[in-house]
Amino acid sequence: MDVAYGAEDEAFRQELTDWLDEHLPPFLEAWSDEDEDGGTSTRDGLLAHMERRRAWQRELATGRWAAIGWPAEWGGREATVTQNVIYSETMARYRTPGIYNANGLWQIGPMIIRWGTDEQKQRWVPNIHDAVDHWCQGFSEPEAGSDLANLRTLAVRDGDHYVLDGQKTWCSSAQLARWGLFLVRTDPAAIAEGRKHDGITALIVDLHTPGITVRPIRDLTGDETFCDVFFDGARIPVADRLGGDGEGWLVAMGTLGSERVGTAGLAIGMRSDLDAMVSLARSVNPAALDDPDLRARIADAHTRIEYTKLLNYRALSKILRNERNWPEVPLAKLQWSYLAQTLAELAVDLLGPSALAAKGSDHAVDGGAWNRLYVFQRYTSIGAGTTEVQKNIIADKALKMPRR
Repeated sequence: MDVAYGAEDEAFRQELTDWLDEHLPPFLEAWSDEDEDGGTSTRDGLLAHMERRRAWQRELATGRWAAIGWPAEWGGREATVTQNVIYSETMARYRTPGIYNANGLWQIGPMIIRWGTDEQKQRWVPNIHDAVDHWCQGFSEPEAGSDLANLRTLAVRDGDHYVLDGQKTWCSSAQLARWGLFLVRTDPAAIAEGRKHDGITALIVDLHTPGITVRPIRDLTGDETFCDVFFDGARIPVADRLGGDGEGWLVAMGTLGSERVGTAGLAIGMRSDLDAMVSLARSVNPAALDDPDLRARIADAHTRIEYTKLLNYRALSKILRNERNWPEVPLAKLQWSYLAQTLAELAVDLLGPSALAAKGSDHAVDGGAWNRLYVFQRYTSIGAGTTEVQKNIIADKALKMPRR
């Protein structure tokens, strides 16, 4: 494993940190009235939250820092895999605000750049980069979550349109989106014939199209971050298809891998969370830091975070050697899920009863952020691949364990 950075990479890091030192403080001061605790229990709160993200994405775009992996002609920097990791780590270390079009910048935009026609690129790539409209992604369905290829939302060709019927679920902030990238089934016989990865097509969908209903899903925290999207005879132009008919799996899988490149930043973010809760405990519940059990849990969390960072670096080293980063990817996902929940539970025990107070309470710590985190982090057992499925993949593909 090689964790050394070259001169170009260090120059990239320095340019980024210099830019953040200059631009981040005034941005945070200008938007100080808008918190970034993730609380989005009302539509008005979510809109204010997303406007802050839109402003930050546009600020990043002025320095070509919004979409660093994109080609220069579309406002990117054509950053290498290593530079993407440096970017992710640096942003986590600075605890920068979130961006407006995460799905658009990381996945949908690269898909359009790679697979889109010239007309499609001109129409949609600047829209994503400049945060003109919000974008969502519709892959999962009630019967096709961990087994995505089992998707059944039907798209029937009718002249110059596809007619869509079906349901997508867990679509992040779809209630705010104008556009979305959706995978649909254009060959309904493929599943029964045992070739379910065939007959899937990628469509860019205008969510204002008649026949589309977006219904927010309220989660345990009271937030409405995710949505169900229902299609009832919605007509989508064939011209808005990305790639060829039946090429949706190829289109999606060719870009989803980029979602994992920046996972090293997660370890940096978790380390920052650990440091923050220990620092806060010194002021709100200092006696907790004298508890031998809690001290041991802090040390264990610190060690596991460092191991996770090294695990991500090993995956990066494999990518740089053109090797398959396996089984580091599913292992890193399991570590992220475990540590996210471990830190949330540790925070509540470290900070004492005040950590259980929700936003709005006179006794809440950090505006109720730790209370929300404790509840919200349960999703990491499901998001980006369920824990059970990841363990089955590792057991089957990596450990070659016999099936019962």
